[in-house]
Amino acid sequence: MKIGLDIMGGDYAPKATVLGAIEARKSLSPEQTLVLIGDENVAKEILQQNNVSADLFEFVHTTEVIGMGEHPTKAIVQKPGASISLGFKMLKEGQIAAFSSAGNTGAMLVGGMFSVKTIPGVVRPAMTTIVPKLKGGLGILLDVGANADCKPDNLLQFGVLGSLLAESVYGIDNPRVALMNIGEEEEKGNMLYQATYPVMKDTNMFNFVGNIEGRDLFGDKFDIAVCDGFTGNVILKLAESFYVITLKKGLKDEFFDRFNYEQIGGSPILGLNAPVVVGHGISSPEAIKNMVLLSKNMVESNLIEKIKQAFH
Repeated sequence: MKIGLDIMGGDYAPKATVLGAIEARKSLSPEQTLVLIGDENVAKEILQQNNVSADLFEFVHTTEVIGMGEHPTKAIVQKPGASISLGFKMLKEGQIAAFSSAGNTGAMLVGGMFSVKTIPGVVRPAMTTIVPKLKGGLGILLDVGANADCKPDNLLQFGVLGSLLAESVYGIDNPRVALMNIGEEEEKGNMLYQATYPVMKDTNMFNFVGNIEGRDLFGDKFDIAVCDGFTGNVILKLAESFYVITLKKGLKDEFFDRFNYEQIGGSPILGLNAPVVVGHGISSPEAIKNMVLLSKNMVESNLIEKIKQAFH
């Protein structure tokens, strides 16, 4: 298995990405190879400084980068030699089994849809995040930013995608899917959520348990919380701030430590024909390591094949 990592993506790249790759390598088996896509000379310098042999990795050299502020579609088209573009080219051609980057999120979405494309039947891919539960364990929230505007059938599909991720990668049996809303009653919410509820209630594609509210997010009423990408992104950014606030306030708490984005690594883009993970722009080496290992778990659990069968 070859796993591709964009070492040019992220605010602290390439140093943080290469250091993360070194850490990830320790958790990979000998027959698993990490392919570093980016400035090979700089990468080898960083490896040398840390007394790590370059022979442990494969390299695809480029110095071209898609910047965080660049227009995703234009950049993917105009910069075929950029690290993200090359990563997707390799993924499409089967040279790597998974690809991850902490670079431009839009470029990762567009790149994925242009190259490996969406699984037939999936209307729109979704991005996920992990939500820690107060009593231990985790929930999955999606979409967290790929689709700001959604229709009921998008949310229905997010429920299917989230269920398959929960079962395959996190080992949750018959996961409970809830709709993130502003009230528990069936008729609550804006037009989108009012229209989505009956569609989810009638489906046999997953185990629907009704509406939940924001206050239920860290409780045990659900395993997958479904919402549009606008709502999900607001929740995600707010939740990520909890960990930073506890640090600033000098609070040490195991539950809030689990909000540290570094532990999660990144957000899988579900619904593409190959495992793709997007990391946080501020990714540290620890976050990069976990992003790589998450993409490996997606390959090993055969998640993409399971999604294809579900939408067949």
